[in-house]
Amino acid sequence: MSDSEVLGRIAARRAELDALEEQLAKQLAEVRTEREELSAAERVFTRLSAQIADERAAAMPPTAQVGGQAVLLVPHRGPGVEDSALPPEYRRILAIVRRAGGPVMVREVGEVIGLDTGVRGKLEPLRGKPAKLAGRGWLRKLPDGKFTAGL
Repeated sequence: MSDSEVLGRIAARRAELDALEEQLAKQLAEVRTEREELSAAERVFTRLSAQIADERAAAMPPTAQVGGQAVLLVPHRGPGVEDSALPPEYRRILAIVRRAGGPVMVREVGEVIGLDTGVRGKLEPLRGKPAKLAGRGWLRKLPDGKFTAGL
C-alpha cells in the first residue's frame, strides 16, 4: 500500500468521524434542549400543584379530630346549610340519588360512580356515605335499604 493510499484512507476516516461528530453534537444539543424544557415543565407543574393543593385545602369542609385523626364533618341538613357544605364525594352521591328520581340502592350509586359493583368489597367503602347522608337529614333511608332524596 502506498503512502498516498494510506493518506487517502486516513482522510476518508477523518471525514467519517467529522460527520459522526457533527451528528452527535446535533443530538446532544437536542437532548439538552429537551432536558431544559422538561425542567421548566417540572417547575411549572410543581408550582401549579402547590397552588391547587392550597386552593383545595381552603375549599375543604371543616375537620374534627377523632381518635387523633382528622375526620371530615358532614353537617346536618338545616336552614341555611347548602349542598356546598358537603365534601365533594358526598355532594356527588347526593346528586346521583336526586337524579335517579326514585329510591336507589348503593350498588346503583356505585355503578354511576364507576365502581366495579360485581365485587362486593368494592362497594363497602361507599355504603357508609349514603347512610351518613341519611343520618344527617340529606337523604332518606327506606326500610328496604334503598335511599331517596325525598324527605
